[in-house]
Amino acid sequence: MTTPRTRLILVALISCAVTAVAMLLINGRTAPPGDASPEAGFSRDMAVHHAQAVEMSFAVRDASADPKIRSLAYDIITTQTAQRGVFMGWLQQWGLDQAGSRPAMAWMAGHGHGSSPDMSDMAGGKMPGMASVDELKKLRAAKGKDAEILFLQLMIRHHEGGVQMAQAVLKLSEREEVRGMAQNIVNTQDSEIGYMTELLKERGAQPYPSILK
Repeated sequence: MTTPRTRLILVALISCAVTAVAMLLINGRTAPPGDASPEAGFSRDMAVHHAQAVEMSFAVRDASADPKIRSLAYDIITTQTAQRGVFMGWLQQWGLDQAGSRPAMAWMAGHGHGSSPDMSDMAGGKMPGMASVDELKKLRAAKGKDAEILFLQLMIRHHEGGVQMAQAVLKLSEREEVRGMAQNIVNTQDSEIGYMTELLKERGAQPYPSILK
């Protein structure tokens, strides 16, 4: 019998597989994105963004015995690791290096796509929602309920940053495989933000101030 959480991760993984197949079909018919394109920048930056989410999820999985938290951590590890594989596959298929020479979020520069003041920071190299070095140290050192609360607060903000990045590339790219993945990220991470907010309430805590505008 599958749970709602299990169904969510299965849907996300199936979406990754469908996106990968679409990539092969579409890329065979159209010119690949260039090194400075929004698609390449999004793929590289989101891969880095996902890597930190996986790191934080491993940390809380080892620090908590709560089944809901451990299940959430497993879902994030599994889904975002699979999506990182798709991003790396895109870059390989496009004949591009996995690491570019441009600063993080440079693919946003010069594109007027929204009214959020955070977007100028993003274009200046600040990847939205990322935990700081000190925050990661605190998470690794925390245990039990303290680790759960800190993880949920950091991951909600991290997901909000991922949603911002995905919404941005939806406005900048016409490639169906990129748009499909970006929309999947928006849908999945929006859902998980709501779920994590409820988990925080159960622990008598609140999320950090939202970075979404």
